Amino acid sequence: MSFIEKKTPGARACTTLATAAVLAGCGVKAPAPSPTPAPPTQRPPVTSPAPSPAPTAAQRARHWDEYRVLAAKRMVAANPTSSYMGVPPEPLLAIPVLEIELQADGQIARISVQRQPSQARDTVQLAIDAVKRSAPFGPVAHLPKPWKFSEVFLFDDNRRFKPRTLD
Repeated sequence: MSFIEKKTPGARACTTLATAAVLAGCGVKAPAPSPTPAPPTQRPPVTSPAPSPAPTAAQRARHWDEYRVLAAKRMVAANPTSSYMGVPPEPLLAIPVLEIELQADGQIARISVQRQPSQARDTVQLAIDAVKRSAPFGPVAHLPKPWKFSEVFLFDDNRRFKPRTLD
């Protein structure tokens, strides 16, 4: 008989519990002291990914779909503080639609409003101003007439736009 078996049942239970406690304690490390927390810092503002560089007037689109993409990229690049490139919010503040008619060299001949939103009507003028700041868009003489295209402007609550062409 072993030493434990000679003890009374109560003593055996105490010995077993004490042994279990000692063995359990062997594998547990004391927690390391936590580092002192750093003072709170100001979080950087959430920004959209940087837009691609503005297409130059020398870039030549092969067709109108390509031209619209180049023009939309140019609008975003020419208006960095009043545009965004992320996912459009839901719901949008306003969705004006402009038709931009061009001269052969890419200068604006005329801008007409195809859709005026029922709310935030000022976004139409914001879109027109953004288009004007982006001009000239590049030559269109090699493309079929009429030399015009439409752009849908997706405005968020901060009155920043994203051309629908880039969505």
